[in-house]
Formats: sequence, structure tokens, C-alpha cells
Amino acid sequence: MLALWTSYSLRLREWAPPTTLTQFTALASAPVIAIPIFYALGLYKIVVSYLPERALWVILQGMTYAAICWIVFSFVTEAVVYGFVPRSVPILYWALGIILLSSSRLMVKALLGGRSVTVPAKVVAIFGAGTGALNLKSAFAQEPGIAVAAFLDDDPNLCGRVLGGTPVYDPSELNDVISRFHIGEIILSNSSLSLKQRQALVEQISAHGVKVRTLPPLNDVAAGRYVVNQIREIDIDELLGRSSVPPEPDLFERAVTGRVVMVTGAGGSIGSELCRIIMRWAPKRLVLFEANEFALYTIEQTLLAAQPDSAVVPVLGSVTDAALLRRAIEEHGVEVLYHAAAHKHVPLLEVNALEGIRNNVLGTLTVAEQAFEAGVGSFVLISSDKAVRPTNVMGATKRWAELIVQQHAEAARRRGTLQKFSAVRFGNVLGSNGSVVPLFKRQIAEGGAITLTDGRMTRYFMSIHEAAELIVQASALSQGGDVFLLEMGEPILIRDLAETMVRLAGLKLSTPETPGDIDIIEVGRRPGEKLYEELFYDPERAAPTEHPRILTAPDSACADNQLGSALDELRRALNDHDEARARAVLFGLIDKAT
Repeated sequence: MLALWTSYSLRLREWAPPTTLTQFTALASAPVIAIPIFYALGLYKIVVSYLPERALWVILQGMTYAAICWIVFSFVTEAVVYGFVPRSVPILYWALGIILLSSSRLMVKALLGGRSVTVPAKVVAIFGAGTGALNLKSAFAQEPGIAVAAFLDDDPNLCGRVLGGTPVYDPSELNDVISRFHIGEIILSNSSLSLKQRQALVEQISAHGVKVRTLPPLNDVAAGRYVVNQIREIDIDELLGRSSVPPEPDLFERAVTGRVVMVTGAGGSIGSELCRIIMRWAPKRLVLFEANEFALYTIEQTLLAAQPDSAVVPVLGSVTDAALLRRAIEEHGVEVLYHAAAHKHVPLLEVNALEGIRNNVLGTLTVAEQAFEAGVGSFVLISSDKAVRPTNVMGATKRWAELIVQQHAEAARRRGTLQKFSAVRFGNVLGSNGSVVPLFKRQIAEGGAITLTDGRMTRYFMSIHEAAELIVQASALSQGGDVFLLEMGEPILIRDLAETMVRLAGLKLSTPETPGDIDIIEVGRRPGEKLYEELFYDPERAAPTEHPRILTAPDSACADNQLGSALDELRRALNDHDEARARAVLFGLIDKAT
């Protein structure tokens, strides 16, 4: 109203205030027209102290629309203060409106605390507008340099509202919100998102170069004031496209509850997760067998911290030490043994073949023999998809380990001991020691290039937790001599994995056309690497079990005398440090067995 009255006064050089009802009514038409326009453009939702340039742009847009609509209204209704509209009045009205709206906001901002008008170090949006999101916003209010600009929620009862001074937008407006508020990070607080929704959302957000993080479920949050520290990065396994399958309690109880369990390689990535899961199902005792002192100490302390009164027995030693193994098994009365100890890094074993054979083949033989002679009821070998038609030492040693387990299963049948020897075969686990995911994370964190051996390479992936859960459940299904295959879903291009990890970090990939933050460089395949891995020798013979993620398949074996003579020859090659002969024996037996 002031802007319109001043415009007329400047043009007509008459500074008399309005005195009649007609004049007041005519001047009132300006805010009646302008306010709905400003509201629709979101002017009243903008925090000027954080984003002044955004507010000025909206004021410019709003006054332009308001001036045009006022001109149309005036000519249609002839409700003009002085009976006509001089051509300069709308221009003066537009300019004065911008000046008054802008200066009034900046003045109020200065009077209410003198905040700097600079953009904060981080502007975030929160996906979800529930209790967890509001707690998070309250926690951010205590963090200097962080501004929560918007909530995003698909609840129609919340969209368009303002919660705690922050507007709520529909997720369909995501792109506009990111560009409007210059969002640098979006935090997912909506735990009800399905896997497909989460995948699509992360892809859409990361396309803008915006970092994505997530909030734990509300029942995992101790209190609102701690919630900022509990925001975490999204794990890559959350986006693999695998829906979770609840564990079957009956299988866990049959496998480990109330029994003495031993895990070899207990400090490794798979072994340690096996130990954590086993402890949740109340074994009578858990024996940790590990060659690495620090790894053994770490897993022991982790288990005792979670369950201080649990019966955990650490045993430091190598799986090639038959006397130590026999003593540990017999002293503690081991009933179930999970053999996870192995060297597994493909390139390292190619240049350290003799040690790989000694640990993976002879170590497995030693553990299986001692378990068999001591009467262990259930023996489970942790195998690998690299054991199928192997092209490297690691895969070949795992195939030998499977054959050794099958040999002992057959021996148990002949003796009628009711012992069950089986193997569980699966692909890569995300985040395991020496795997590609930690390597990519380190390379991204260092800001350098991600190195791929071959852009066409594919691998099967699952999380460590899922793999360990399925291993324990598979052991309860064993009939002796089984080779269980964990359903791994579809193989994933390693290049796609790398690109997804870059996007999750809020960075952009460099391309020949557009420079970005991270390059992907192909360095060529390493010795022994395959373009793709297989889980089956014969997929058509794979059969389902009572668990939807566990399959079993009949597997070829070799005669006892054939395996025995090959083992003798392998020992001689190791004793002579003859790597060429050891490799020949290693792959020669596999060719005969398959």
C-alpha cells in the first residue's frame, strides 16, 4: 500500500494522504493481489539470514507478477485512486515495492541478532518429516554453520506446512528444492522407504552432486541431542537390490544353541561376523581359533563387551598345527566347527602360491582330520565361487578344500559316525578384508582415481552379515557331503559399483566431455583374474532347500586314493619349494575331478 501511494504521489506531486473510503479501498487492492502471489512463490518460507540472494530473486519475481496483475485489475474494475493510471505509476510501484520488501527484511534481520548474510558451511534437507527428522533438526540448531532448509515428505497432510520454521515439500519437488536452496546434503530419516524407493531416491539426489546420508531407525537413537553424531553414510550393500529375508530361528537353534562351537579364522571378516551371530543364539561355549594375535584380541573383546558373561575361549595358533587343533577340540568338547581360516587375496596368492597351498589345502586337511578323529558332529567349510572352474591359485585351493571335505563326509558315512561334513559356497562379501569396496572407499577419500582392472568385470556380492547368517542356517540343513550355494542375486558390474560409490560420496565422475571430481581408470586384469565368476558347475542340477536363499547341488568328487596320492605329491612339492610342480599338481587334480 505504501509503495502504491508513494508511486502516485511521486507522479502527481501531491503528497496528501488518502482520505476517502474509495482511496483506501483502491490502495488495499495492492496487497490483496500481491500477498497470494508472494505466498505461492514461497517468499514467506525463505530464511533471509541464510539465503538473501534467493529472497531477492523471489521478491523480484513476485513484484513483477504483482504489478502486472494490479494493472489488469485496475483497468478491469476502474478502481483507480485518481481516476486513471499514469504510465509511470506501475513502473514506480514495481521498483518501490522491491526496495521496500528487500530493505524491510534485511533491516529485521539486522535487528534480530545481526547474523551474517553469508551462506552457511552446509545447507541440508531432511527426507521425512517425522519425529526423527524433527529431533535431527533440533540437534542441527545447536551446530554452527549448518542450516536445515527444507523437509521432504510424501504425506499430503504435511506437504505445504511449516514444521519448526522449516517448510515441508513433496518429494516430486526435490530437484527444485536442491537448486532453490543450494542443498549440499540430504539426510534420509524415513525408515519406511522400500528398497526400490531408496535406490531411486539416491540415484536422483546423487545426480545433482549432493551427498546422501541416513539416520538410524528411531529405536536405535538414544536421544534427540545425540542424533547428529548418529547420522551415517549409506552403505553400498543397502543399494544392491537384495531384499532382506528374516532368519529362521529353528535353523539357528538346531545349528548352535546350547552347543560348543569353534570358528577357525575367528578374527577375519567372515569369521568375526560368524562369531557375533553365533553368540546371539546362546551357544554353550564359543572357541575362537585365530593365527593373528591382534585379530584374536579384537574379536574376543568385541564379544565380551556385548555379552560380558559369555563363555568365549581364545586360542592362538595356525590351522596347520594338528596337535594344537586336537587339543582345543578335545579340551572344550567342540560339537560344531566352522572353518573360515584361509588366505583369500587372489593377486597375493598368485605370487605366494606355496603359502596359499600350505594354508588353504593342508590347513583344511588338518582341521578336517582332527575334527573327524575327535568326533565333531558338524563341520562346515567356508568356500568361494572362485572354486568353480578356477583360474587362480586361491580358487584352486578352495576347490581342493571342498574335495577334502567331501572325502571326510564319505568316510563318516562308511564308519556310520553320523558326522556331517559340508561346504558353503558364495561370492564376494562387501567390506571384507582385502575386497574391492574398502579399496574404492580409500581411493575416493584420497580424491584420486579409482582403479579398475577391467570395466567388463562382474562379481556376485552380498553383505558380510547376510553371508554369515546364511552359513549358520545352511549348517543346520546338512546331511553330509553337501555343497550349499548361497543365492547371490544378479552379478554386478564392478564399474557400476564404483560409480555408485562415487555418487554416494556426493562427488561427480569425470568423463571425456565433462571434468569431475573422480576419474575411473582401467589398469588391466591381474594374473588369475576372471571376467566373471560362477557359483555352479551345473546350474540345472541345483536344488532348493527349506531356506529360500540356500541351494544345494550334487558335486563331483574324486576317489580317496586319487586325492590321497595327489596330497602326497603336493606335500613333496611344498617341501622342495617347487612352485611349478605344486601348481601342476594343484590344477591337475581339479581337471580330473571335474
